[in-house]
Amino acid sequence: MNTNDMKGTMHINRNLINFGIPLVLLGSLILLMKSSFLNGNDSLNLAITVDLLLIIPLVYFLLIRKSAIPNTTVIPVMIVGLLVGTYFLPQESQIYLSIFKTWALPIIEISILIFVITKVRRAIKEYKKLKGSTPDFYSALKSTCYEILPKKLVLPFATEVAVFYYGFINWKKREINENEFTYHKDSGAPALFGVFIMIIGIETVALHFLLARWSIVAAWILTILSVYTAIQVFGFAKSLSKRPISINKDSLTLKYGILNEVEIPFSDIQKIELSSKSLEKQEFTKTLSPLGELESHNVIIHLKRENELVGLYGMKKKFNVLGLHIDKPVEFKEKVENTLL
Repeated sequence: MNTNDMKGTMHINRNLINFGIPLVLLGSLILLMKSSFLNGNDSLNLAITVDLLLIIPLVYFLLIRKSAIPNTTVIPVMIVGLLVGTYFLPQESQIYLSIFKTWALPIIEISILIFVITKVRRAIKEYKKLKGSTPDFYSALKSTCYEILPKKLVLPFATEVAVFYYGFINWKKREINENEFTYHKDSGAPALFGVFIMIIGIETVALHFLLARWSIVAAWILTILSVYTAIQVFGFAKSLSKRPISINKDSLTLKYGILNEVEIPFSDIQKIELSSKSLEKQEFTKTLSPLGELESHNVIIHLKRENELVGLYGMKKKFNVLGLHIDKPVEFKEKVENTLL
């Protein structure tokens, strides 16, 4: 067995211990909660509640504190314990769980929010120092989340936060630097997003009254989901003006709001073509805009090798030809080509 295989095996075994022991403890408590020993035993109810909310999270923390797993994952373990207790403990035995929900849980939620905000502000300051320019909130947020969340949760969480940030918090006009280019002013994309929101609104009202004849609950669930979707679309549309395309020292950073982005090294660029012709429908021919053919392009970038477009919630697409819209395409092409020389 080679060194890499041994390291992989050790990593798997370590994760089995990190997650296996808390799961075994939870399983043991579930069996105990389903037994007759619990009936009317107030001391045992308290002990089980303490085990679910404190002891198991503490054991988990001791197991992962020297590993690459973020310490903040202790909170989800505590929430799992709370859910297990709520489901398996008899209603009359949940007095201590109710106290935790009423007093401790709100404090934990507020603490997490303050912690995330503090980390994001610090990341933005560091990002500004490193880049020497206006910091990008979404990039700083992702950087912060990689430090405090499991890797697979970073992009979904960051996307949801960014939607509300760009949609409802950041209303200040973004100043465009000399090396940056907008892509939303002449493309018609904001109008398309506006149409999507209007369609969602009309269909939501119609379907709400239709479903209400069958089930009020189903009608309101659909309405809430539709409103949330409209909020997301609004956040996506607002993010277009906040995240311009930029020409860096050694690379080209292409962004389409928080929906798509890629950083292309100059060494990978074969040529930049000013064209609005239809793109050939090939596997590695993509558009920067997820709207595809609904939004026109006026620049086509041809690459020497494949690059990866990172989309919503971390979805990835490989490409070697990319179509995109730039509000000042001629100036963009000249600046990139001058940088390539």
